[in-house]
Amino acid sequence: MLRSLSTFGLAVPAAFFTLAQAQSPDNGEDSQIDTIVVTGTRLEQTAAEAGSTIRIIDAARIETLGFDQALDAIANAPGVTINQNGAFGGIATVSIRGASSDQTLVLIDGVSVNDTTSPGGGFDFSRLDTENIERIEILSGPQSTLWGTDAIGGVVSIVTKRPTDGLSGSLFGQAGSFGSFRGGASVSHASERGDFRIAATRLSSDGISKADERNGNTEDDGFDSLSLAAQGGFNLPGGARIDASVLRNDARTEFDSYSFGAQGSIGDGDEVSETQELSANLSLTAPLLDGRFENFLMLGRAEIDRNNATNGSPSFDAQGERTLFRYQGTLAIDARNTLAAGVEREESTANLDRSSLSGLFALYEFRPLDTLNLTAGLRSDDHDRFGSETTARFAAAWRLSSGLTLRGSWGEGFKAPTIFQSTFFCCGAGAANEALRPERSQGIDVGLDWRSADGRGQAGITLFQQDTEDLIVFSFGVGGYENVAEVDSEGVEVSARWAITPTLELYADYAWIRATQGDGTRLRYLPRHSGDLALSFDPPGPFSGSVLVRYNGRETDRAGIDVDDWTRLDVNARYALSERFELYARLENVLDTHYQQVLGYGTPGRSGSVGARWRY
Repeated sequence: MLRSLSTFGLAVPAAFFTLAQAQSPDNGEDSQIDTIVVTGTRLEQTAAEAGSTIRIIDAARIETLGFDQALDAIANAPGVTINQNGAFGGIATVSIRGASSDQTLVLIDGVSVNDTTSPGGGFDFSRLDTENIERIEILSGPQSTLWGTDAIGGVVSIVTKRPTDGLSGSLFGQAGSFGSFRGGASVSHASERGDFRIAATRLSSDGISKADERNGNTEDDGFDSLSLAAQGGFNLPGGARIDASVLRNDARTEFDSYSFGAQGSIGDGDEVSETQELSANLSLTAPLLDGRFENFLMLGRAEIDRNNATNGSPSFDAQGERTLFRYQGTLAIDARNTLAAGVEREESTANLDRSSLSGLFALYEFRPLDTLNLTAGLRSDDHDRFGSETTARFAAAWRLSSGLTLRGSWGEGFKAPTIFQSTFFCCGAGAANEALRPERSQGIDVGLDWRSADGRGQAGITLFQQDTEDLIVFSFGVGGYENVAEVDSEGVEVSARWAITPTLELYADYAWIRATQGDGTRLRYLPRHSGDLALSFDPPGPFSGSVLVRYNGRETDRAGIDVDDWTRLDVNARYALSERFELYARLENVLDTHYQQVLGYGTPGRSGSVGARWRY
């Protein structure tokens, strides 16, 4: 870490004072960094108190920038890299600070939805719509003390929308390029006794060729997705509450085939994937000791069913399930001391194979001063195949003045081999590699957040370093998977917001990441430079809008071939005809830039959509 600090020491001050946004900008006078209570830390802390690097993207920002897909919203956070194998349903991955997408734990309302049937256990974001998302919390760095296995590089925690007071709802529809249509409806009601919300969203498109059209691929690959969401809660005596939520998605995606000699080895083909995904949870919250002792009990469930076909004939299918039991008790000892402890049990299946993981954790928050917040944690996980793993973390946030906060965190992570990695063998091997070990990581970051006295400007900068070892890779030599690789990454993340006028705000973020493998080669599919620049305007009257410029630096693919850097410009506009009815439009890739996120896979050129929404 000292080497990182010296490397960035000269560049950081200029970047910090040039930009002006905290970690989670909003449209109000008060900073979200002070007001939003994050759930990803498992303690009732604001983003400023957590010490860890947390990016919060809420529904208001998603709407302002016109993001229809969660993938695009997540990409708005510095230090996060996305890659998609072609638009409209192509496999979409998220990596944080150079950790692979398989090392990113994804939670929906606290339930892990990582795919138990995929070789690396990652999550495919291509089917996740933003319509039912209240906010997205991105925790950067190893977080296994909080969330156990898979949180080796970071956590993406998605909180779905909850009912609002009284009876409310919405109805919307939009049409756009490539024969695309997106529409949906929701209804919710809340009272003193309880509440509920039900929503449905549909997206269909003729699409474009997954394989880049500039390489002679002319067949469009369509996409169709239906998402259903339901949440409800019932208030019990004594402040207790029962909650339940379900999110289901059914999708059909057309994609292209392996093509020897083609760019990226991808070309036109008749491939179809049908996927059904479900995440659900049932929870009980029960406060005791006059509210000082909060008890939380949850039963969670995630399922995925995938069926692929080639030229109309079945080619692949997989079924995976994950069942989670969690208990956490949080005791507010006094105004300066909080203790949380809990137990988790997770059972996973992939086709006919099973695995289980049990964990015990404890977290302690100490406020020795009104301006200083310290958090420590310890966790022990026991895997039925790979034994026990112990991880620890520490975080601190120190408010140096009313507008300046210094924060830092250190944490450990681990990722148990997936069911596929621990059971697959080929190429003459007689059995899977029994010597396979969990992947492990250790990371540290230091950040400084600033907020102007008038609340108009905010800025944040973070330096980080992370080491990951015992990475699991496929090896023909052993006829399966083995631990041989390691990755060292370091970088700087800067984010900023400045309210130029009461109706005009400028947002900016930038990340520089250097990640190398054990042999010194550059990590694949990771840009060294990336960033966003956004301008939102909301003048008096019915019109509002935003402009977003996104830059992604040069990357290399798995064969070491360069994927060029690219810049994309998007424009979003809204016109309120009344308090309840509005029209909106979005123009993407305004400059008609040709670019690829993954070598050989195409992306849309200039395109757009128009829509209308009615709220009641």
